[in-house]
Amino acid sequence: MNSLLIAGTTSDAGKTTVVTGLCRWLARQGVRVAPFKAQNMSNNSMVCADGAEIGRAQWIQAIAAGAEPEAAMNPVLLKPGSDHRSHVVLLGQPWGELTSRGFLTERAELAKAAFAAYDDLASRYDVIVAEGAGSPTEINLRRSDYVNMGLAQHAQAPVVVVGDIDRGGVFASMFGTVALLSAEDQRLISGFVVNKFRGDVSLLQPGIDMLATATGRPTYGVVPWLPELWLDSEDALDIPARLTSTESEVLTIAVVRFPRISNFTDVDALAVEPTTSVFFTASPAEVRTADLVVLPGSRATVDDLAWLRSTGLADAVSARVAAGRPVLGICGGYQLLGEAIEDPHGVENGGSHRGLGSLPIATEFAVEKVLAQPAPTAYEIHHGVVRVTGEAEEFPGGCRLGATWGTIWHGLMDDDRQRHAFLTEVAGMTGKPAPDGTVSFAALREERLDRLADAIDQHLDTDALLALIEQGAPAGIPFIPPGAPA
Repeated sequence: MNSLLIAGTTSDAGKTTVVTGLCRWLARQGVRVAPFKAQNMSNNSMVCADGAEIGRAQWIQAIAAGAEPEAAMNPVLLKPGSDHRSHVVLLGQPWGELTSRGFLTERAELAKAAFAAYDDLASRYDVIVAEGAGSPTEINLRRSDYVNMGLAQHAQAPVVVVGDIDRGGVFASMFGTVALLSAEDQRLISGFVVNKFRGDVSLLQPGIDMLATATGRPTYGVVPWLPELWLDSEDALDIPARLTSTESEVLTIAVVRFPRISNFTDVDALAVEPTTSVFFTASPAEVRTADLVVLPGSRATVDDLAWLRSTGLADAVSARVAAGRPVLGICGGYQLLGEAIEDPHGVENGGSHRGLGSLPIATEFAVEKVLAQPAPTAYEIHHGVVRVTGEAEEFPGGCRLGATWGTIWHGLMDDDRQRHAFLTEVAGMTGKPAPDGTVSFAALREERLDRLADAIDQHLDTDALLALIEQGAPAGIPFIPPGAPA
């Protein structure tokens, strides 16, 4: 099988970026390539054309590859609802709940499905570029692993380890990643990629040479710091980097950072306009002063509603609504703006809950999850069924009352016409400049993907990576002691 697994020394080391860039680069070479991530833990997801739910990162990787996104590309999706429990999406559909105690015992069934999905993809595509999760050297989980070295062994795929030099300690983490693996797993670790480097690469070369001497493995390249190329995010680790402008004469958009925030990629389209500045916050003061406040999706709407009240953010939002200042709620954020949330089936915490009362709507959680694509850019992922209970204007996927908008649709603002119209009205309310209507979000996404592929082409040894994909891990790779603990 022609495949490559991109692992990382840590979460957020750059696995998603490298896989995305490789997918677009390979597609430009005429290769039929598909992304794959056996298990993704993320509350940012997307609905495919056939109604299957997968991680947002695998969706954008499929777009980069020119492939139709499908459930096999991310067969297991874990959506955390608390610190000890995750909702499981298996092959695009709800499967059940996974607790921390059942994490090891129930993984055998998930592994079987993941390997079958990989084999299916591999039978239909020329190359599979797989993404690991966290670190491949999670020695406490290796026995049941099917995402990192477990997958690599199944596919006999060579592994390249990505390290984030911006965090420091990259050489130690790369060496340790190899040295704590068993001899069998080390045999597949073929080399490294350094990510997020700022400065003169020649200053880094002595370290790269010493790493090669210490491990017997090459570094395939150094990817520079590329802050302007942020992509559809996988998890909340990416949130702090998303202040998009420091200009004072722009429309400021404060996105409330819920503890269980989900699908916050909804605001990416708002951020690409040169007339806006988007930032995430948990500050009541910033919520009061921003030109527009966005309440995004939530994986635990009732818990995040309680959190809003405990932090003073609920009062800040309600004060904005009372003053006629712009607020937009999306999915979970839309539901908590309503009058009531009923949970008769215990989908979240059960019981009845009073909403913020900003919109005349009532929500009832249903057992069955809604997965749909109601419009070209819009998609639905929710248990909450919203009913308009009073007079309100129509708004796509929801309703509007005064300067408060709500929609159950994710991705609505990806539609250029909808986004421009919405921001123009908000700008008129706030006295800030309106967008000129020329920005195409889809075109900008394609441009970012191409520029990422250009960076892969320029900064990585693509010939050597192609040889890895075609020939597998090189023979004679040395074992680095001590190996996996007994």
